[in-house]
Amino acid sequence: MENQINNSIASPPENSNITTVRSLYKVISSGDGDISGLIASDLEWWFHGPRNWHHMMKMLTGKSSPSEFKFEPRSMDAIDDRVIVEGWEGAQVYWVHVWTMKDGVITQFREYFNTWLTVRELKPFNYCVSATTLWQSHPRDLARRSFPGLMLAI
Repeated sequence: MENQINNSIASPPENSNITTVRSLYKVISSGDGDISGLIASDLEWWFHGPRNWHHMMKMLTGKSSPSEFKFEPRSMDAIDDRVIVEGWEGAQVYWVHVWTMKDGVITQFREYFNTWLTVRELKPFNYCVSATTLWQSHPRDLARRSFPGLMLAI
């Protein structure tokens, strides 16, 4: 039989940056494993949200356990060298994490807690700046809540 056609649809391979970030959340949620190969020793960290809600940094530094706060990603999107992860827990908690990768290692982490986020790409264009929206928060459970909004320009 010549030219047999395979009717099964193969899913595209997962982005390697998403695979790294997914591995990080798996280690964090189980409390077992080593994250040192996933994160640079000089990780740059930035936080926006209510005071004392630095849950991910506490997890990364071993100052809290998975029982204190559970990060359950609801979506993961890759944009160039960044992975944007979004999650919400009930009506009171909404978070967005932006992980920046270099050579397969996380070098920068931005945490937005109870904050809407818009990611825009800024490019010079004929003596002005052109802006394209690449990603926006979409918290299904919290659509009626009012949170501050921030823009991350890349």
